[in-house]
Amino acid sequence: MLILGLILLILGFVLNVSILWTIGIILLLVGAVFWILGATGRAVGGRAHWY
Repeated sequence: MLILGLILLILGFVLNVSILWTIGIILLLVGAVFWILGATGRAVGGRAHWY
């Protein structure tokens, strides 16, 4: 999610498309939150593991 957010952020900036810029920022923030929660070992959505 972090990588996709970064790609959309760069594409939105280069192509001057504001919706890609906005979606990229949102995906970066959500990806960062999930990364931090995963690094602390906290279960996300009630599940400790996703198979």
